Amino acid sequence: MNNAPHLWDTLAYRDVMKLLSLNLGRATAVPYTDQPDGVTGIDKRPTDGPVRVSAPGPKGIAGSGLAGDTVCHLRHHGGDDQAVYAVAREDLDDWERELGRPLGNGSFGENLTTLGIDVSGARIGERWRIGSDVVLEVSSGRIPCLVFQAHLGEKRWVKRFTQKGAPGAYLRVIEPGEIRAGDAIEVVHRPGHEVTVALQFRAVTTERALLPRLLPAGEALHPEALAQARKYVAEHAG
Repeated sequence: MNNAPHLWDTLAYRDVMKLLSLNLGRATAVPYTDQPDGVTGIDKRPTDGPVRVSAPGPKGIAGSGLAGDTVCHLRHHGGDDQAVYAVAREDLDDWERELGRPLGNGSFGENLTTLGIDVSGARIGERWRIGSDVVLEVSSGRIPCLVFQAHLGEKRWVKRFTQKGAPGAYLRVIEPGEIRAGDAIEVVHRPGHEVTVALQFRAVTTERALLPRLLPAGEALHPEALAQARKYVAEHAG
């Protein structure tokens, strides 16, 4: 067990928040997916860009919000509320120490590897400007799956990832445009509520009693999380 403090416990927000790496995936045949076509786009690789970012459309029909990034299985991935996936480089570094192995940018299948911003500590509905044009809005945390586990090759990975509670964030595209590695990130809106990505993740995975605490985030919540919270409150009313 690694008892070293997490970087977010020892570092305040850095003076410079930026997009450290921009990562795209291609459909790749693998032996570990249970999908009939046998392919996945989880293996994201860094690119300098620029890459066009726009709202892709409804889940189940549309894929990634990044041009050139392949989403293979639209039932669970892609769509407007999961258009872009971001992970903090600081969290990857934390996992490197715990796992005792290197984790390159894109290792978690993230589109954006950030530096200087606590992604899992971001509030639902928080908006980031990346570069000069693009504005993204935080919608939810990422739920791990067995493809993610097999991609990393770590036993019990789904459980370990869930227990740590630092899932990274899915984001919507509010204002389209182009981004590239090295672009500055600016938080241009931070909601007044206290519903963070980490709280939302815990509520929909391991601590369902937290679901009512998600409601102050309102329509900024991922629709599936909002429906879960409303259902829980209705079932436990009175």
